Amino acid sequence: MKNVLTQIEQLTRSSIQALETSLSLEMLEAVRIEFLGRKGKIANLMPLLADLSLEDKRVVGPLMNELKAKVEELFEAKKQSFADVLLAKKEESFKDFDVTAYTKRPLEGSLHPYTHVHTIITDFFRSIGFQVADGPEAETEFYNFEALNIPANHPARDMQDTFWLNIPSMVMRTHTSNVQIHSMQKYNPPIALISIGRVYRNEATDASHDCMFQQFEGMFIDKNVSLANVIATMKLFLQTFLDDKNLKLRVRPGFFPFVEPGIEIDASCPFCTDGCSTCKHSRWIEMVGAGLIHPNVLKAGGINPEEFSGFAFGFGLTRLVMLKYGISDIRLLHSSSVEFLKQF
Repeated sequence: MKNVLTQIEQLTRSSIQALETSLSLEMLEAVRIEFLGRKGKIANLMPLLADLSLEDKRVVGPLMNELKAKVEELFEAKKQSFADVLLAKKEESFKDFDVTAYTKRPLEGSLHPYTHVHTIITDFFRSIGFQVADGPEAETEFYNFEALNIPANHPARDMQDTFWLNIPSMVMRTHTSNVQIHSMQKYNPPIALISIGRVYRNEATDASHDCMFQQFEGMFIDKNVSLANVIATMKLFLQTFLDDKNLKLRVRPGFFPFVEPGIEIDASCPFCTDGCSTCKHSRWIEMVGAGLIHPNVLKAGGINPEEFSGFAFGFGLTRLVMLKYGISDIRLLHSSSVEFLKQF
């Protein structure tokens, strides 16, 4: 019994000293675990009662309970003292705070999704040696149609597709390809450029169509350019743009007056593996029209097709934006909805 009493006395002194010398809540918690935890020093005393007589248990038992109660009381008191100090510091920091004062929260702006995508595209193509070109949105019939090998009787010239201006032979451009002709006339090969901008079509507006949208086109002109060059360029761009290194391409024949041969490139759906509403359950999404620049177009740009060849490609930029950010309604892009724009 004497040994047990000695241990109780030693534990009382050591626990009080440990609590008094605790300088932080972390240290205090460590002391609690050491003495009051399920495997703490006080709990380890309890098995010693089993070896004592009934009379000794009546003496030692209350002493153990008293020790535990005292340590718990001192622990709570020390914990409260720390809380009081923290509260005092907090009150001190707010003593000069005027609750009646009001400051307007600064307005927060966000970039339009078009702006985000413009940046991604231009950064990528500049990194592989392309320059960014621009051209007029109100264009002559020559640059919008004739120079691009679109004859007078082509359906694209019908009023249902084109906005004709009151000025003779002037239209709102129906594609950004007019920039290609201007650039051919301005620069000598090799030429590598892209153009991003608004185009206009005389179409009814719905969730997937609009009379004004954005296109993104590019071309590369040099000697011995082949279809392999455009396919490789498109694959690298789409994998980077959609952040999917496993993205696969499917190439199909396609007709465009300004390229020969023409191809259409589909990308494996980045949102599914078995088909979804975005890819119309086909697992492929039509992405870009491309091909080798038609000799007539090179001639219109003042370039000798016997010496030089080139490829051209064109994306619906609006489709790229909607695919990248999962936007289901094209009208949201022009809605000026603050709630919509805050997402970007």
